[in-house]
Amino acid sequence: MFKTAAVLGATGGMGYALTEALCHKNIRTIAFARSEENLLKYKEEWGPNAEVFAGDAMNQADVEKAVSEADAVFHAINIPYQNWDPALSIILDHILDVCRKQNKPFIYVDNIYSYGRHSMPATETSAKNPHTKKGKLRQTLIEKIRNSGMPYIIAHFPDFYGPHTGNTLLQYTFQQIVDKNKGMFVGKTTIPREFIFIKDGAKALADLALKEEAYGEVWNIPGAGTITGEEIARIASRLLNKQVSFKPVHKWMIRAIGVFDPFMKEYTEMMYLNETPVILDGSKYEKRIGDLPKTTYEDGIKQSLEHLQNKIDRNAAI
Repeated sequence: MFKTAAVLGATGGMGYALTEALCHKNIRTIAFARSEENLLKYKEEWGPNAEVFAGDAMNQADVEKAVSEADAVFHAINIPYQNWDPALSIILDHILDVCRKQNKPFIYVDNIYSYGRHSMPATETSAKNPHTKKGKLRQTLIEKIRNSGMPYIIAHFPDFYGPHTGNTLLQYTFQQIVDKNKGMFVGKTTIPREFIFIKDGAKALADLALKEEAYGEVWNIPGAGTITGEEIARIASRLLNKQVSFKPVHKWMIRAIGVFDPFMKEYTEMMYLNETPVILDGSKYEKRIGDLPKTTYEDGIKQSLEHLQNKIDRNAAI
């Protein structure tokens, strides 16, 4: 459907993985982010199909220049919780306005916050009843996209993990256990939760965006089933050849840390996801698009830990 794509937020976790996935499909990919230094570093890893453009999505002129030669625009920008309001709305308004002016299809990376609490696996047609400030904001953004008049794809993902993922819950734990026997794990370690290996998510979204019939709809892209913290610890123990254990981080602890940490203060309301997790139903994707990429947790955790260990080794060698 398109030969050139623009990925906004290319140095973030999903932005990096999307750029990688699109380049592997021999699609010319314009990688847009604020840090030119990081873009140039990552371009060496993405290869010749990647072109870099440093700019700020809060500046609409930068967005206009970045996507001017693209046939499709991927929005994978994320920012710290404490800056979400009003920045996320401003950024989305800029991108949608540019897409309207330039007649570009729009592909949006979203989380599960707008679903609110769900006791059953959530489908794309499940009622969205967000009860948190962040969930309500994400739902407002979704409505903006749906009412934009532009061809769009909205893709919901579980929590990411994997190489280049950044500060996600599971990566937070992995960073600790690479060189220690214990790690902090947000939530109870006995509750099955869903995570997605970020490369799988990027490949699934890239495949979806190439299907003309996928536009104008919301899509769920789930991971490879559910897993508990205890199971993750057992896998990590085998892979690291040492006994790894997790210490649960409870809501009261997050709230206490939040007195000093703006990010943790904002995260407190999202702790329900670690107590009554939202699980995504991906049957619509598999029925209409094809099999979802599903790296096993064993393989995904192995790649995550190896990437973190290699990063530590490189830093030590400097």
